[in-house]
Amino acid sequence: MEQTLFITGIFAFVFAKLSLYLNKKNKFENKNILKIWAFGGIVLAGVLAYYIFNFMATNGVSGGLPLKHIIFLCAIVLGLIYWVNGQIKKDYKKVYSVILDWAETIYFAAFFAAVVMFFFVQAFKIPSGSMRNTLLEGDNLFVNKIVYGFRLPFMKEKLVEFKPIERGDIIIFKFPAESKQQINCGESQYGRDFVKRVIGLPGDKVELKNKQLYINDKLVPMQDYEVYDNHLRQEYEVNIPQEEYQKMWENRTLEHAFGLYLRDYFGPVIVPQGQYLAMGDNRDFSCDSRFWGPVPKENIKGKAWLLHWPLNRIRFIK
Repeated sequence: MEQTLFITGIFAFVFAKLSLYLNKKNKFENKNILKIWAFGGIVLAGVLAYYIFNFMATNGVSGGLPLKHIIFLCAIVLGLIYWVNGQIKKDYKKVYSVILDWAETIYFAAFFAAVVMFFFVQAFKIPSGSMRNTLLEGDNLFVNKIVYGFRLPFMKEKLVEFKPIERGDIIIFKFPAESKQQINCGESQYGRDFVKRVIGLPGDKVELKNKQLYINDKLVPMQDYEVYDNHLRQEYEVNIPQEEYQKMWENRTLEHAFGLYLRDYFGPVIVPQGQYLAMGDNRDFSCDSRFWGPVPKENIKGKAWLLHWPLNRIRFIK
């Protein structure tokens, strides 16, 4: 989202500077050039309206962009086309002034929003029940993106690290898929953002036996946030060498061989350096690292920070 906004800001900036150049050269006296240029301004206004409505929709009580918002967006664009067409016949300078103001507003707003979303805070909506009861479906939260460090756009490594990722942190990350053809948990997860809790740190040995978690061969006491189904699955005997099991897990194909048995009996695996093992709090209904492998550090966008909607659930997230 932040990269899309940044690119939109670049187009708006170029459009504004081109507008100043064309006006200086008196090109807008040609009505055909003026109409083409004005259409570009209307497109930018439509893009801005789309982002506003889409943000409202995805951070409110409904998901996606509702049909009524799409209809309203089309009405705005058609209205602008009608207004511009009428004004061009009367006073092209007024058309120029209004659209130039829009372009400058858009590129400033887009750049500002992109910077805030990339470096500091991003909105996120919980899409499933995998983090129950800590986070519920439809919860809207803010993600602290600078808590772990500072990173420039299009760079994987952080320039400065402020705080290490710790066991128990609730993180938001880009799903580790290289292509849309990679299938995990029944479908492609490519490009999606996930929210899970950090369970295994780099170098940790992690294992599940009959739902009980062991880290570095030590039983981890059950935490208050963990939720389980009462049904226990039959233990599944692993008949492949440990090295192959580890490789399958790192290659994100382990679930293809063991399926849902990984829910209750998993590992042992060693979390690779620079990666993390993440699980949902709703352990029996979570598509997580047990099935699709470790989370690379560069995929982690930030830490869940503030739950801001619904109003009766507002709180800082721990």
